[in-house]
Amino acid sequence: TSVHWHGLFENGTNEMDGVAFVTQCPITANSSFTYNFTPTEQSGTFWYHS
Repeated sequence: TSVHWHGLFENGTNEMDGVAFVTQCPITANSSFTYNFTPTEQSGTFWYHS
């Protein structure tokens, strides 16, 4: 699985976008992954899903 974000402009952190098999490998069972990016100067409606 992965977590994919909508509405956030991730300049320079495309690998944190969470699209399995496109921008990153899926997170396997019994493992973890820490998403690390800082959204700057953004306001609006944002959502995420796995």
